[in-house]
Amino acid sequence: MKIFKLFSVFLLGFSFVSRSQTQNIIIITTDGFRWQELFGGMDSAIANNGKFNEDDSDYLYQKFWDPDVLERRKKLMPFFWSTIEKEGTIMGNRNYANKVNNANPYWFSYPGYSEIMTGYSDTAINSNGYPPNPHTNVLEFLNKQKKLKGKVAAFAAWNAFDRILNEGRSGIPVINAFDETGGSKPTANEKLLNQMLKDSYKPWHEGECLDVFTHYAAMEWLKKRKPRVLYISYGETDEWAHAGKYGSYLDAAHQVDAWIREIWDFVQSNPRYRNKTTLFITTDHGRGDKIKKEWTSHGSNIEGADQIWLAVLGPDSPARGEEKTEVQLWQKQFAQTIANLIGFTFKADHPVADPVLHVLKMKK
Repeated sequence: MKIFKLFSVFLLGFSFVSRSQTQNIIIITTDGFRWQELFGGMDSAIANNGKFNEDDSDYLYQKFWDPDVLERRKKLMPFFWSTIEKEGTIMGNRNYANKVNNANPYWFSYPGYSEIMTGYSDTAINSNGYPPNPHTNVLEFLNKQKKLKGKVAAFAAWNAFDRILNEGRSGIPVINAFDETGGSKPTANEKLLNQMLKDSYKPWHEGECLDVFTHYAAMEWLKKRKPRVLYISYGETDEWAHAGKYGSYLDAAHQVDAWIREIWDFVQSNPRYRNKTTLFITTDHGRGDKIKKEWTSHGSNIEGADQIWLAVLGPDSPARGEEKTEVQLWQKQFAQTIANLIGFTFKADHPVADPVLHVLKMKK
């Protein structure tokens, strides 16, 4: 009963969205980035471990350490802990029993991204090699709406997203990994990006590109083609974690924070987007922590790998900052939340979970 009451109070903070100003939405994910670092900054137990600190703990301490946890997390994610904390809402700090979790039982990427985008936890989706997703995703749904048709796009570092978002069926451009960007009429910048991508260092071979290429391709699309719905998926936080490179993992997260700032600065400087755009930011899964060496791993055999987080910033997000209300939220609620924020009710042939902001009463 206590949880129910607190959840009701939490939701009332979003009741204003019935007067929604959001006309555009940008969904951003950074793969496998732990809530522990988001809310606590650098973990000294991992940074002090010679197996994980890349033989440069001095660098980590100089760049990311502060004995005060509030300052420490701000060093790692300065945009989160300035602008988003001041103007938006950040959820998932389990130190306050503010819980966000995967609903799927697997706790790795394809099932997590599918859950985010479809609003449904399908236990049949149990592999990163799963074929094209049979379920309608929220981007596909929004692209079918008259006002949004042709104004939806997705960019991702990992090459599985053409399957996760079922590019062949959905009809939305999904530029992932080493796909060329720009379509049949690439801009000069896109031509350069395509050549640089082709010639780039490929630490994960053809499976995933460096985040910098995904980011700049998405930014060029945003500036030149003015989408109404844009998805950007960064991947390096997960790749460096799997490699046990804690410094690179932190650097990747710090860079994503800087890129989110760049995205926000652009939309707030552009009349088409200013005060009409919401950022929806999250991750696909968590990582281990109870056993420190398991920070590199995730999956159903790793305790805590289902623990995730969520941040929202935009004209319709309450300035609640770090949410400290005791609550249980689920990843499968994100798809309907995204649709509601931009004024639609996501409908599909499969079950779609209620939104986090289920008190929204928005017109189709």
